[in-house]
Amino acid sequence: MINYFIIAAVVATALVLLFGVLTFARGGDFNRRYGNKLMRLRIAMQALAVVLIMVGLWIANSGS
Repeated sequence: MINYFIIAAVVATALVLLFGVLTFARGGDFNRRYGNKLMRLRIAMQALAVVLIMVGLWIANSGS
């Protein structure tokens, strides 16, 4: 079950990163207003993905 959360967190991180990079490349008012917030969201999503990966590894190793 935790594997699905890990995959979802990694995909969400990639989508936020892609959206942020495209917004940055396009520029304009939206980028000035939300670019920094998108990159902060990406960092939070990466942290969540790392935590879920660590929990998944811990659960996998505690079963043996």
